Order: sequence, then structure tokens, then C-alpha cells
Amino acid sequence: MKSYSAKEIRNVAVLGHSGCGKTTIVEACLHVSGVSKRFGRVEEGNTVSDYDPEEIRRKVSISSSIIPVEWLDEKINFIDTPGYFDFVGEVKQALSVADMALIVVDAKSGVEVGTEKAWEMATEMNIPKMIFVNGMDDENADMEKVVEQLQATFGKSIAPLQVPFYEDGKFIGFVNAVKKEARKFTNGLVEPCDMPAGLEDEVEEMRLMIEEAVAETDDDLMEKFFAEESFTEDEINKGLRVGIVDGSVTPVICGAAITTIGIRVMMNSINKYLPPTSEVNPVAEAINPKTEDTVEINCDENDPVCAFVFKTIADPYVGRLSIFKVYSGTLKKDAMLRNVNKNITEKIGKVYVLRGKEQIEVDMLKAGDIGAVAKLQNTSTSDTLASNDRPVMIPAIVYPTPLLSKAITPKTKGDEDKLAGAISKLREEDKTLDYKFDKETKQSVIYAIGDTHIDVFVNKLKSKYKIDIELSEPTIPYREMIKSQERIRSKYKKQSGGSGQYGDVEIIFEPSGDLSGGYVFEEQIFGGSVPKQYFPAVEKGIQESIKSGPLAGYPVVGIKATLVDGSYHAVDSSEMAFKVATSMAFKDAFAKGKTAILEPIETVQVVVPDSYTGDVMGDLNKRRGRILGMEAKHGKQTIQAEAPLGEMMSYATDLRSMTQGRGEFTMEFARYEEAPKDVQDKVIAARKAEMDK
Repeated sequence: MKSYSAKEIRNVAVLGHSGCGKTTIVEACLHVSGVSKRFGRVEEGNTVSDYDPEEIRRKVSISSSIIPVEWLDEKINFIDTPGYFDFVGEVKQALSVADMALIVVDAKSGVEVGTEKAWEMATEMNIPKMIFVNGMDDENADMEKVVEQLQATFGKSIAPLQVPFYEDGKFIGFVNAVKKEARKFTNGLVEPCDMPAGLEDEVEEMRLMIEEAVAETDDDLMEKFFAEESFTEDEINKGLRVGIVDGSVTPVICGAAITTIGIRVMMNSINKYLPPTSEVNPVAEAINPKTEDTVEINCDENDPVCAFVFKTIADPYVGRLSIFKVYSGTLKKDAMLRNVNKNITEKIGKVYVLRGKEQIEVDMLKAGDIGAVAKLQNTSTSDTLASNDRPVMIPAIVYPTPLLSKAITPKTKGDEDKLAGAISKLREEDKTLDYKFDKETKQSVIYAIGDTHIDVFVNKLKSKYKIDIELSEPTIPYREMIKSQERIRSKYKKQSGGSGQYGDVEIIFEPSGDLSGGYVFEEQIFGGSVPKQYFPAVEKGIQESIKSGPLAGYPVVGIKATLVDGSYHAVDSSEMAFKVATSMAFKDAFAKGKTAILEPIETVQVVVPDSYTGDVMGDLNKRRGRILGMEAKHGKQTIQAEAPLGEMMSYATDLRSMTQGRGEFTMEFARYEEAPKDVQDKVIAARKAEMDK
């Protein structure tokens, strides 16, 4: 593959709802451009994009793939992304380096949740959008209905460029609404034909929608539009190019990827209406790590090198691949570059262009292009590789926080160390996975976006690293406290020949008033009833006792212990005896006093479309949540609430079901609160049953 300059490159992220045909579209692009002689099919597991065993087994994309296509003497780097919500991290990576989002919509299903998500993410990243309505060969396809849905959902920026027409119920061609000329598909190619009768009104309606969208790009055109003067073809084309880049126009074209109908037109439209990467993203913002000032990076192959690693593949068989976009300069094999994030030098070995899993070796990659390099041991996703002449950092990709947690245990004893290493490798590839070892509960906990994400993680551990694991619900970190003041006298006395053991303490136990801390220890000894040398032993007894409370074995918080009296034996007293006596007093205080189980309370922020607000608030109330406030913005409600962690363990899955995937939430620990009596009883009973096993 030849080396392309930035003015010949377009980086296109392919987005949309799961199952709308994204992978098939990319496969069709490869086929019609002559790269592949065989048209791969998702259901047969032989596409270029979906090469991972998990993708082949599930028949869905779970990671993004780079698919370069050479077309009209230029290069389109398609980035095929997953449509399933659990793999949103892959979409974020693709959009971080894309010049345009090609949003795929199913001609039968119309606008779906994944369509809305794709639009939102592309808008958030401020990149141009084009819509491809796929599946026009389906007997239930309805382009007019889809366009109406698009306009109703996304507004007047929607500009359909084509009006499809049929023969004997089959999609055979379209009318170019800009030129008002008909085109017929013949063996995948298009050729001019007469406009079918009866389409004139629909073509005029589509033309008016285009003119309305284009009018937003120029004041003179706006005046012309309001004066009801028709635009020239040149005015429309110029307005489309301007409007696509600034986001005020979103062109809509159609086709049927499975038969390659409309694929050439789609790629022609990308080349015609989308400026190359040197014009869409001529300047990138980077950071000077020493001053933290913003530095502008020009997309110029003659400038110092700056490349951003947006994805990592860490396969136990293939090895480690760092996939990057060259923001400036020319990246050549055998170059020495600085990893600016880690402040170390990395040697670039061979440079590749990826096409799915195929690695095509090239001598160099110029600004604007996407490629890969192997065996960079110290470079991770979101790192910047730059010339020593200009060490700058591209801002890191922001990923959603994984909030669905599961405790994991290897089925085979001795696999713990092996498991930790495998998880580390998987986390290199997937930044939306998180892993922690909870020292308190002694559990290994994995955090993911959703159930399917967890399932893929489990299967990859088994297939790639030969590790079988069991999943369970993580132990909720409850706490215990004493609510009353108890004055306890406790004596530990033991005599069994020779020197004995003797420790006698009188301690007042009471709430400290601070549930965020462990304990407060004071002594108020008068007359030397307990010598000072034993005070540390008494405090040590408190320290050890609060680690596992008497109620259910959870740590004790918010307790104050004041040593007020006691006695000692000149020969038999020891530090150990006073520590044991203190532990006995601690247990007696909990047995005699008023106590409670405390539960962790989380601060929750839920963002949902207005129509789901009532359902979400009702559900939070059922989870013993407290609504703190609401804020409306852009057709969505942000609900601020507090809720017990114990009621929120499955919320990631439940919110998705409740809102058809439209709801999002964040959650973080706020404080501990006393749990209701019925909850306390359940916690204590469950803990007892667990300990009796």
C-alpha cells in the first residue's frame, strides 16, 4: 500500500445500532474496491472486521477494526465499531481519531437507541456526520418514514440526497435530489435513467429539505431561501461541504450493503462532500507537559512527529500492537520517539497498516494516517509518541466508568497469579474494564459496562489464557457501630503453674460521632490502677477488635473507648493480658449495648430522556433512594439522588432495561448510614450462614 498524504486521507468511524449492518458495509467497501474477491458475511464468520473468536461466535462486533480502502486515488480509513452498548469504549476510541461519523440506520427499523447514541457521541466530539440508510432491499424498507424519524429526532440538519425507486417491489435506483436526475443500479454500478413517473413531488420535497439545511451555512443563501428562490447545484454542493464540516448539515444516502448496491455512491459521497483530514482537522490541540500550556499541532507531514496511541491489542499469540494516528510529521520505521506520558524513549520497529487482523508493512505513515507498531512494551492506550524536538501530549480518551461489578474466583487452585496477569493484558486492550482486589473482603472484583461485557471477559480468559473463573456478587462493605454508652469491667486471669496472666480493665464505650473514622481511645486513670506501660496494649486490643465486629464480622466505626479503671498484678500482668481483657470488654459492650449495622450510601446521578423521568424516580424510591434534585437540559433530566449500595448492585443492567439503553448514571461513595432493622437482620443472618459454611 502506498503512502498517502493528509489531503488524500479520510478517517471514517462507522457507528450505529447493533445489527444495522456496519460490518457488512465495510465488507462491501473492501469488495467493490477490489481488495477482497470474496464477500465475507457476518453469519458465516468470515468478515475482515470481525476476526476475534468471540465476534465470530456471537456474530456481533465487540472491538473496533481498522479497514483502509483505496478509492478514487485516495484512502478511506474505515473504523468499524461495535453497536452493542457494552463496548462503548471502542466507539470512544474510534471517534477520538475520526474525521467523520458514518451513522448507519436500518431501513426497516429506522431510528433506534444506538442511532441516538451514535449521534450524541459524534456531536460531543464535534465531528461531521453522514447517514447511510442500509437494507433498502428489504421488502419492509421505508426510506420516507426513516427520513421523517431522522428529522423528528435530530432536527432540520437532516438532508436526504436521494429518493429511492422500485420495480416489482425491488429497490433498483434513486433520484439525485440535488441534480434531479435518476440513477439505476446495474451490477452494483449506477447508470443514468429516466425519472420514474410520480416521483416529482417527493423529489421536490427532498430538495427543499436539502436547501433548508444548506441555507443555515450562509447568510446569502438564507435570504435566498426565505425569498423562495431555488439554489443552484454549485450553491448546494458548496453549502453541503461547509455544512457537513460545521455540523449544520447531515446528508442522508441509501443502499443495500449485502448486495453492494449504493456502496460506490456512498464512498463517492465521502470523497466528494467530506474534506480530507488536513482540512477537517487541520489543527489538533496538544499539551506541553512541562508548562501544561496548550500547543497547536498542524496536520503537516513536514512538522515534527506526533502520534497518538488510541488502541492496544495485547494478544498472547499475536503479541502487542499499538494502533495510532499520526497527528503531524512522518512516522518512519526504526525511528526513535519519546513516549511523552511516560517520559521514556521507544524505538519504532516495523510500521504497519492494519486491515482487520492483517498487518501490511509500510515504510512510513504521513500526518493524518492510521497505523500500528508492534512490541512497544512501555506504551499504552492514550499515550503520545513524539519527536524529541517537540515533546507534546494529545489529551487522553475519556471513557465511561464501569459500574457493574462481579467477584471473580479461579476454579483451579494456584491460578491466582496467572489470573492477575491475564486481567492486566485484557485491561490493556479494554480501558472500560477495571479490576481491584478488596483487602477488606479478600475478593477480586471486576468492573464492567454490562452483562455482555462481563461474559466476553470470562470467555476471553478461558479461550486466550486457559483460565476458568466463577462469578459471584461482591460482598458489600457494611460497618458496625455501638449506639449507647456502656461501662464494662473485664478481667482476664489465667493460672496454670509458673507465672500466670492478669489484666483487668474498666472501659467506657460510646459513639464517637464520626462514622468515617475507626476509633478514638482515651485514658482517664487516676492513682495508677493501670500502669502507663499497659495503655498501648489496651489500645492495641481496641485496634484488633474493630477489624471484625461482634454482630456480623464487619469493621466497627465511630466508637470511642475511654479507659477509666482497672487493676494489675505485679508479677502476672502483661501486655497480652491487658489486650485480651480489652477484647473481652469490647465484645461485652456490643452484647449489652444498643448496636447497629451501617450500610454504604452512594451519591447517584442519573441522566435520562424526559419521558423516562417518572419511571426512573419511582425505581429509585423502591431502592430506598432519596431524590435530592433535578435539572433539565437538552431534552434530558439529570436526577441527583442518594441510595444504599446494597440496592444498586444491578442498577447498570436495570437502568438499561428501563430506558432501552438511553439512561446513563454515575455513582460514588458518600458516607455510612444506619440500615433499617429488616436490612440489618438480613445482613446478620446472611453473614452467619456464610461463616457456618
